[in-house]
Amino acid sequence: MNEAEELLATAEWDLPRERHRHFKDVLMQRIDDDKNRAGKPSVRRRLARPAVLVPLVSAALAGVLLTTLTTGGQPPEARTSSASGTLNRIATAAMASDKVPVRDDQFVYVRTLDRSNTGTFAGPIKLGALHTEERWTAQDPAPLRITGWLRSSGKGAIMPGQLIPVDAGEPVQEGVDHPTYRWLASLPTDPDALLARLRKEARPVEGETTDQAVFSLIGSLISGAIMPPANAAAFYRAAAKLPGVREIPDAVDAAGRHGIAITLDDTGFATRDEWIFDRQTLAMLGSRFYITDPQRGITKETLSGTSAVMETAVVDTKGEVPAGSASR
Repeated sequence: MNEAEELLATAEWDLPRERHRHFKDVLMQRIDDDKNRAGKPSVRRRLARPAVLVPLVSAALAGVLLTTLTTGGQPPEARTSSASGTLNRIATAAMASDKVPVRDDQFVYVRTLDRSNTGTFAGPIKLGALHTEERWTAQDPAPLRITGWLRSSGKGAIMPGQLIPVDAGEPVQEGVDHPTYRWLASLPTDPDALLARLRKEARPVEGETTDQAVFSLIGSLISGAIMPPANAAAFYRAAAKLPGVREIPDAVDAAGRHGIAITLDDTGFATRDEWIFDRQTLAMLGSRFYITDPQRGITKETLSGTSAVMETAVVDTKGEVPAGSASR
């Protein structure tokens, strides 16, 4: 297996959700280019799931993977009640935020610190070096094939310094695969109505519950988009209604910041996500991603990725960095 193929295998399993399709396409294109230059046929493939959802798990593996989550001795009702209360407090804080509307011709800029698994497909988890990810998400509501742009930098980055298009393969309408401010603003602000809408939008992989797919979808949207305060609050209140949501008293993001975390217990699936929030401001700090994979010798839940949201802003062009940004 060459270096690109090893990265591809890793990307399919353990890179953060929004980069799965992108990096697989980039790496497969590089493999294609090498083989085409050698006179061999192309093996171009695409991921079946949208980039904003949880990682792919094979049908054979999904049926046998399971994880036992630490409950701290609390009954499920108490854990859910605590998490629901925290999520509703976060929703109240979100309502008090002052978000400026984003124009259709602009981009939402998000800068994160990330650590991802760099181990091989069949081997144990090995977290790579901390590195910076910058993402520019297009707000144009028209069907787009290129829905945004990515740039990585630092020791653990893939293709560092290059501004790389996020290629959907074919034009996609604004929606969960192309989340614009205008689309997010059009969603219901009633939590029950929003949850019903998200259950229709989510597409679980085999072995994954609809609730887990909804939880992951909400996490992708709240960490990588700008939306009106009422819509942000509705997402948190909708999450509070998911059976099995649980609060974790202390969690640490990729930048080393401590906060409280919200997760969803789903013992029938291979992965678990955590959303981390500041204890005082209740602003989102970042996320953590865990995996259990007995076939790879990972019998205990293992940290497979961590992220910290360092900056979110609105810019006019792809590649533009906000004034005063630490990434300048």
